[in-house]
Order: sequence, then C-alpha cells, then structure tokens
Amino acid sequence: MALTKVLITVKTYPTLASKYDELVCTAGFREDGSWIRIYPIPFRKLDYDNQYKKYDWIECDLKPNTSDFRPESYRPVSLDNPPKIIGHVGTEGNWQLRKDIVLRNVYNSMEELLKDAKDESKYTSLAVYKPPVIHDFIYEPAEREWDAKKLAKLKASAQQINMFSKSDNPFEVVNKLPYKFSFVFSDKTGKERTMMIEDWETGQLYWNCLKRHEGNEKKACEDVKKKYFDDFSKTKDLYLFLGTTREFHLVAPNPFVVIGTFHPKRDPQYKLF
Repeated sequence: MALTKVLITVKTYPTLASKYDELVCTAGFREDGSWIRIYPIPFRKLDYDNQYKKYDWIECDLKPNTSDFRPESYRPVSLDNPPKIIGHVGTEGNWQLRKDIVLRNVYNSMEELLKDAKDESKYTSLAVYKPPVIHDFIYEPAEREWDAKKLAKLKASAQQINMFSKSDNPFEVVNKLPYKFSFVFSDKTGKERTMMIEDWETGQLYWNCLKRHEGNEKKACEDVKKKYFDDFSKTKDLYLFLGTTREFHLVAPNPFVVIGTFHPKRDPQYKLF
C-alpha cells in the first residue's frame, strides 16, 4: 500500500479521551492542496512536540476513518508505526513555498463555508479562512483540571507503560489550559463571530509566558493576546485554519473552531483603507 505524503500544518492542544487516552488532532495538506485529518494519534505513543513539527512533510500508512463521516478524516493503519519525516518547508521568500500548498482554496465567506459543512455531498470539516476584520483576541477562565475519571484511567495506563519502559523521560499527562482563547472577527456580511483557538502553539505560548512572568496568569494571557492580536492580526497577512469536531459538526450552527494560524508578512504594497 502506498504511503500518504502530508504537509503538517495543524497540531491541536491535547484532550483526554476514554478510548485512546491522551490525543492530539493532526491535520495538513496533501501535495495537491487538499486537506487531510490524521486521528487518533495517542500522545503516549507519539511525542508530537518533538517527533515532527509544523510544515514537516511526513509519510504515513493511512486509511479512511470509517467511524467518522467527515471525508477528510483518516487514521493510521497501525498506531505502532509513527509517521516518517521526509522533509520540511521553510519560510523563504515570505513563506512562498508554504503559500503554494496552503492557499489554493481559501474561504472568504463563513456563510459559504457553513453551507459546505452541512452539505451531505461535501461535509467540509477543514478549511482555510480569511477573516475580513479581526476586532479582538480574548481570554476567559476555563476548567482548570482534567475530568477526574479520565485522568485516573490515563495515569493508571501510564504507570504500566513507565514500569516497562526504558525511557529516561516517563510519560506525564499534559497540563490542562486554565483559559480559553478566542478570536473576535466580522465576516464579509458584517456579522460578528467569536471563535475559540485550540492550537498546540497557543497553549505552549501561554505556559512559556507564565513561566517567564513567574506564575502571573494575567500577564501571561496578555502576552498571548499581544502575539495573536497585536502581531498576527495587525502586522501579518493572517489566515485561520478552521476545523470541526465530529460531535458538533451536524448539530451546531457553527461547528468550527480555530485550529491554527497562517501568518506570513504582509505584502509591502498592502494598505489599509
């Protein structure tokens, strides 16, 4: 069976799941610019922070995820065979090589995207979206701890793994983010929307800022806002990677969340009117 080549562009912050323990949703593009979601990838079997990075080309033996109706969803044939890194796409020429893959199909209308998401012939669940106007980037308190039952199950599983593992770095459950971060933007109709971001890099930025500010959560959150609002939305040519969850895809009016950002520098000719 031929391996699937994927340019990784999305790694979400981990969640706890009863069936697969700790999970991260990975997504990216095939060489033809079409989206693909790789799920599940258990954290305990794949160190997603170090194994591969965003904009690495990987090869993986994948098959359609028959438990998921969303057409972009695939799963590894075997969870014991991690993806193989075969290359990387850099930022040369203001991200030109990345743009050639990522920006082939960009939505400028949320209404059009939502229509495609609900269309039985498409069920679009991954997209690149260009928000016309970004008003704010906000943060709000969230549950500070993982679900107790899921956490207990995962820790018990981890203890068994660590007992027989020769690794010097035994598995530890990733900390839950105590805040949720969201973009506030208007679509082309003028309708204002608030959409949460679940990017791995957002969470990691928060923890790094918290450490730098010696535990001051307010300052850490403000630093995250500076990066995503003051930097990305005001000085960069910002696109949003959007994705749905299977649970809410068919029932929520807007099932999308932000699962990543694409932010090359603005063209020198760019002007605000």
